[in-house]
Amino acid sequence: MEIKQTTENALSHSTVKAIINAPIEKVNIADWLFNLPDEEYQRCSTAHIAAGFTHTLAGEPMSINVETIGNALVIQHYVATEYRADYCRMLSVSDAITANGRSKVQVLWELSVTKLDDQTCEYTNEIHATATPEFFEFMKVHNISLAQAAHDRQVASDAHNHEETPLFAKSIEKKALTGSYGI
Repeated sequence: MEIKQTTENALSHSTVKAIINAPIEKVNIADWLFNLPDEEYQRCSTAHIAAGFTHTLAGEPMSINVETIGNALVIQHYVATEYRADYCRMLSVSDAITANGRSKVQVLWELSVTKLDDQTCEYTNEIHATATPEFFEFMKVHNISLAQAAHDRQVASDAHNHEETPLFAKSIEKKALTGSYGI
């Protein structure tokens, strides 16, 4: 069940945009994401370790991403709650592993594209991290305030998003124009 992000549970919210030099009619975010090769995912950030695609037991599309965010190893279990050519909404209860132990964080990843003109569009990569009940317990046990956890996650998430977004856009552009991956 999705946790709605509020000021009392927000860890981060990062939005980064990049230009795709391809007509929006050729761009398909869902197709790009659901067929993204592990090697291409790794090329899009030095923090990306692995990615794969599967389905939930109910048949919903699911992307598994392994990456580091700040000092945490994060295993994302992104379930596609909405997906089409111009927008994907991916929701994960992610495992976060640090030197202090393991916890869970909810991550909402929104990928979208909007037309700028006949030959270009703008890609938006938006990420919301929200504390789960397990994460609140983790913070309590380790004497970490929500303010400190949110500050650290915001800094790490922004840095990560600024690295991956332009490379995701280049990968989406190549897939749109050539039908293949390989940035």
